[in-house]
Amino acid sequence: MKNRIKELRAIHNLSQGDLAEKVNVRRETIGNLEKGKYNPSLVLAWKIAEVFDLKIEEVFTVMDE
Repeated sequence: MKNRIKELRAIHNLSQGDLAEKVNVRRETIGNLEKGKYNPSLVLAWKIAEVFDLKIEEVFTVMDE
């Protein structure tokens, strides 16, 4: 799964810690999401998209393996 979290954080001037606080996870979780080491739950994906006022599919993209 690909995501635009790092790009969107930069646009919105948010650190990993800022975003983590807004969605109630640890900063490391945001870092792992950005690196593609972790796929979010549907609830977490929804919360992250909500922070950026976007649809989930505008933040996350499923890639063919």
